[in-house]
Amino acid sequence: VVTVRQPCFRMTLILRLLINAVALWCAARFIDGISYTGSWQGLVGLALVFGVVNTLVRPVLSFFSFPIQIITLGLFTLVLNAAMLLLTSALATRLGVSFHISGFWAAFIGALLVSILSTILSWVVIPSDADAD
Repeated sequence: VVTVRQPCFRMTLILRLLINAVALWCAARFIDGISYTGSWQGLVGLALVFGVVNTLVRPVLSFFSFPIQIITLGLFTLVLNAAMLLLTSALATRLGVSFHISGFWAAFIGALLVSILSTILSWVVIPSDADAD
């Protein structure tokens, strides 16, 4: 019997970071109004900034926007995703990473693309029981 070892927690975090980097690169490549010029190391740094923003800021905004999310049946979450991408752009610019979003609608479409791509890539790359470790 051949057994496949599941990735450890650290490896899962690294994979998620790389998945977000790929998703952000695709958004910059395919969405008008989103641009990134830099190295792959800068892209990984951008993904790290994006992860920190989603980990620290997003829960607070989700908590305070909960009534609006209920009224809109969760569609306001799309606006929160765009706001997280805009905040990532602002922070990245201050940190010297050349990632720029020109407006809300570019951020909105970019957030949709990043969400869809990162979900699909996570399904493909990360085993479903890896989060249990």
